[in-house]
Amino acid sequence: MEVVFLTALGVGGATLIGSLIGFGFKNLSHRFSDIILSFAAGVMLSAAVFGLILPSVEHGGSNGLIITIIGIFSGALCLNLIDKLVPHLHKMAGADLETHKKTSLDKVMLFVLAIAIHNLPEGIAAGVGFGTGNNAEAMVIAGGIALQNIPEGMVIIGPLLSSGVSKKKTFLIALLTGVVEVVGTLIGYFAVSISSVILPFALAFAGGTMLYVISDEMIPETHAHGSQRGATYALLVGFCLMLAMDILLG
Repeated sequence: MEVVFLTALGVGGATLIGSLIGFGFKNLSHRFSDIILSFAAGVMLSAAVFGLILPSVEHGGSNGLIITIIGIFSGALCLNLIDKLVPHLHKMAGADLETHKKTSLDKVMLFVLAIAIHNLPEGIAAGVGFGTGNNAEAMVIAGGIALQNIPEGMVIIGPLLSSGVSKKKTFLIALLTGVVEVVGTLIGYFAVSISSVILPFALAFAGGTMLYVISDEMIPETHAHGSQRGATYALLVGFCLMLAMDILLG
């Protein structure tokens, strides 16, 4: 349990580390952010496949393949439904901040909610990985998610500050989004600890959410500013790095 808790703190803390870097480099170039985000996408892709989806098939027994496929689509569909709400939150917060110079707590909470909606499933994925009993593999998954959280924490700082949110509230937002991941990690861990029956589905569900984030958000974002080739190689480097770690630590 101690290892899980420390891992949860590490996953959540990575967002905070990224945000601190973001304070120092508010005007990151698209090329730099695309390369970093692509590397993180490769890391997450490897973690999703080798740390969640393949173990789901193994732990599912004779029905492992069916359970895994259902779990993957369930995770993706869940995030798809959530995504229908998130843009509205961003639009509300963005319009509100442009209309009024004073930043109210309500506006800040809209940003927190929008960001947290995406962070919670990632935290759950990190926690679910411990359900297999292979702590080394679970650490690889958590490490992949933590690496992705660093550039995520970096890129949210600039827009918030430029929208009129104070440095203090911006830091608080970054801190809260990290806390959400800590909570998600613990939820994922306890869910599979209470009932091993749901482990194969939970693993696949977590893998599906990660695949959705990679395909729907990360890759399109990294290919939207003319850095496609560099972003592609960065993704491959991230994927191979996590593949090597999975083999060496497995």
